[in-house]
Amino acid sequence: MNKSLRKAVIAGNWKMNKTPAETTALINEIKPLVADADCDVVCCVPYVDLFAALEAAKGSNIKIGAENCHWAKSGAFTGEVSAEMLKACGVDIVITGHSERRTYFGDTDVTVHDRTRAALDNGMTVILCVGEYLEQREQNITMEVVSSQVKIALAGVSKEELDRIIIAYEPVWAIGTGKTATADQAEEVCKAIRELIAELYDKEAADKFVVQYGGSMNAKNADELLGKEDVDGGLIGGASLKAPDFAAIVKAASK
Repeated sequence: MNKSLRKAVIAGNWKMNKTPAETTALINEIKPLVADADCDVVCCVPYVDLFAALEAAKGSNIKIGAENCHWAKSGAFTGEVSAEMLKACGVDIVITGHSERRTYFGDTDVTVHDRTRAALDNGMTVILCVGEYLEQREQNITMEVVSSQVKIALAGVSKEELDRIIIAYEPVWAIGTGKTATADQAEEVCKAIRELIAELYDKEAADKFVVQYGGSMNAKNADELLGKEDVDGGLIGGASLKAPDFAAIVKAASK
């Protein structure tokens, strides 16, 4: 992290976990543990938990986000939720392009762009996920894959809108597997993403742009990962469901 240039962001991605009642309990457990955080704290929860999370987080420094949104304003898209709907619920943050959405639910670089565009058009902040599969890393094309994902997702995004985008680098081989990229591997890709932002926009935009690492960051490895210059926070999976572990990561990002 380089806190002289940008503020760290720790965001929990709860995935398909917790009922509304469990959500209230977990948010209430997290609140006092992160009250003095010197970083932004976000919990992205399932759609059915949004109202419970928003209510529980009132008056705290915890921001509530959603895990996905559709690109259309409305229509025959059974099971989907639009950015406009999320905004109407009081949600200002949404994840797009998570590897599980790409792997299991058919999201492509193009649809990730469209979802991101819809969120931006509704005044939301986007946590945009990019990352390579294991075979792509083994083929030594990580940078090509990530660069392509970023360029397509940011097509048509203005420099002003870029202020409402966070990129989370999440190597797919490290999602929910317990495997973690080394701190040097995470730094290498996060730095490359920042350099790409400078190329697409300018150095000023790149210097203040937040790039998270999202690949099994936990209480034990957070200090090392967040100690890297270009790792500005984390998109946290399993550890975000355990208040003490999530708080430990927030503490590491607050140093």
